[in-house]
Amino acid sequence: MPPAISQATPRPAPRFVDSTDGVRVAVYEEGNTDGPTLILVHGWPDSHVVWDSVVAELADRFHLVRYDNRGVSPTSAPKRASAYTTARYADDFAAVADAVAPGRQVHVVAHDWGSTGMWEYLSRPEAAARVASFTSLSGPSVDHVFRYVLDGLKRPYRLRRLGRALNQFARLSYMIFLSIPLIAPISVRAFIAEGLRQFQRFGEGIPAERLLHSRTYPADAARSVKVYRANYFPSLLSARSARTVDVPVQLIVNTRDAFIRPYVYDEIDQWVPTLWRRELRAGHWSPMSHAPVIARAVAELVEHIDGRPATRELRRARVGVPRDHFTDMLVSVTGAGSGIGRETALAFAREGAELVVSDIDEASAKETANAIQARGGIAHAYALDVSDADAVERFADEVCATHGLPDIVVNNAGVGQAGRFLDTPRDQWDRVLDVNLGGVVNGCRAFARRLVERGTGGHIVNVASMASYAPLQSLNAYCTSKAAVYMFSDCLRAELDDAGIGLTTICPSTVNTNIVRDTRIHAPADRSGDVAGRRGQLQKMFAMRRYGPDKAAKAIVAAVKANKAIRPVMPEAYFVYGVSRVLPQALRSTARGRVL
Repeated sequence: MPPAISQATPRPAPRFVDSTDGVRVAVYEEGNTDGPTLILVHGWPDSHVVWDSVVAELADRFHLVRYDNRGVSPTSAPKRASAYTTARYADDFAAVADAVAPGRQVHVVAHDWGSTGMWEYLSRPEAAARVASFTSLSGPSVDHVFRYVLDGLKRPYRLRRLGRALNQFARLSYMIFLSIPLIAPISVRAFIAEGLRQFQRFGEGIPAERLLHSRTYPADAARSVKVYRANYFPSLLSARSARTVDVPVQLIVNTRDAFIRPYVYDEIDQWVPTLWRRELRAGHWSPMSHAPVIARAVAELVEHIDGRPATRELRRARVGVPRDHFTDMLVSVTGAGSGIGRETALAFAREGAELVVSDIDEASAKETANAIQARGGIAHAYALDVSDADAVERFADEVCATHGLPDIVVNNAGVGQAGRFLDTPRDQWDRVLDVNLGGVVNGCRAFARRLVERGTGGHIVNVASMASYAPLQSLNAYCTSKAAVYMFSDCLRAELDDAGIGLTTICPSTVNTNIVRDTRIHAPADRSGDVAGRRGQLQKMFAMRRYGPDKAAKAIVAAVKANKAIRPVMPEAYFVYGVSRVLPQALRSTARGRVL
C-alpha cells in the first residue's frame, strides 16, 4: 500500500536557510505576513506536511513558518549520527528564526522530536529574547523524561512512582532498535514507516483523509531515524539536571499517547515558572487528529501573550494558580428558575463556576442569575422551552457564540404528572415525555456533539428520578419518562466515554420543591374531587421529609467531581435502587399501589 499523501492545497516553494554545520534547511512561509510569526516544528517520522490541517486553521491570523528537519527532503541529510542531536535541532531552529523574523520574537508550536529540540533551545540564554511562547505536543525534554525515569528507579520504596518510571521506560524501549546503525534505516524504509501509518489509521483512529505524509515519507523517515542513535543512549547514560525555562510554555498533553505518558509532565512546573497545561483525549499524532483543537489552543496563548485577556480555557489551564474546583468553568443548567435547578446553579457558582441558567419562565431564570451575581458570581439568564428541539439548538448556538461552550451541562428541567395511564389525556401524557425525556435528549444533542468536537472532555448531568427504577401505576407517564432518561443516559454514557466526556444520571426521591404544587393530577371521574386533598397531602409529606433541593444540588456537584455514573439522592433512593437490582419483582408488586 503506498504511503498517504497530503491532500492539502499546494504549499509555497521552499527557501533555504543555512544552519551552523552547513545543513541547508528548507523553509516554507505562508499566511498573514502582518500577523505574529508562528514557527511549527515537526518530529519523526514526519515532515512539515504534518501541520497542514493546523496551518489551514491559522492562516488568516498568523505569519506561519514551517521547515523540514535535517534528513527530511529537501533539507540536507548529514551522514553522521552526531549531526542529529537535539543541540543541532536547536541550531536549526535558531537559524530559521533569525532568517524569518530578524530581531523579533516568534511563537513556536512543536511536536515529538521537534518539541524535544525546542526544549534544548529554550535552555539557552538567548531563548527568552527570541521566543515569546512555546506550545509543546508529545515531545518533552530528554532531560525531563530521563530524570523522571532515573529518579523513580532510585526510590524503589515509592511503589507508584517506581511503577510509572518502569512503564515510561518500557514505552521508550523501541528507541533501542531505532538506534542500531544500518538495521534501523533499512527496517524503517522496508516496513516501519508503513507500519506507523497503519498505527495512525487504526491504532489512533485517524481517518485516512487526515493522514498527512509527504511523497518521500519512507525515505525521509529512514534518513532522519538517526535522531534516535544520536540522543537515546547519550541522554540516558548522562542525564543532565533539568534547567529552568524562562519562556511561557503551554503543554498539550495527549492522554492516549502510546509513547509518552501524561504523568511524565507532572513535575515540569519546577523548571517552567510560566506554564499552562491542557489535556487532550488524543493519541501521539494529535496534529493530524485534532487540528482545530490545537489551533485554538495555540491562538489563545499567542493572543494572550500579545496582550489580550486570557480565555476561560486558558485561565483554567494555568498551572500553579490556586482555584476552586470549578473556577473558570462554564456550567449550563436548565430548569434553573427554582428547585433543584436553582440550587444546583448556586452550588456550582459557590465553587467558582460561571453559569448559564435557563428556564421556561424567564423571570425566574433572571432571579437565579441575580442571586448568583449578588454573591459575587457570574451568571447569564435565558428563557428556554427544552421540549422545543429547534429552540434548544438556537440556545446552544447563542451560548457558544456569546460565552463559549459549557464544560458542564445539567439537563434538569422537568414536569410532574400523576395519574394512571387510562386516566391521563393523550396530550398530557405526550407533554411529560416531550419535557422530561425530550428536554434531556435535546440538551444532549445540542451540546454533546460540540463537546466531542472540542476534544478536551466535559461532563453532562441528566436529572432522572427514583421513579426511573420504581414503577407506580399512579405515576405512569412520569415513571416512563424518567426510566427513558435513565436508559438513554446509560447508552449515551458508553458512547461519550471514548471522547473523555463524563455523564451522570441523578435519581432523587422526595425532594421538597414546587414540583408537587405544579404537578398535574388526573384521576377517575368518580374520584376527581380527591385531587386537591391528595395534592395537599403530598405537599405536606414532602415538607415533613425536610430534604431540600440544596441537598440534591450538593449531591450533583459531588457526583460531577467524582464522575459518578449513577447517583441516587436520599437514603430511600439508594435502598430502592438496590432492591431494583436484587428483587425487581418486589417493586413490580408495589406498582399496584395507588396514589389516587
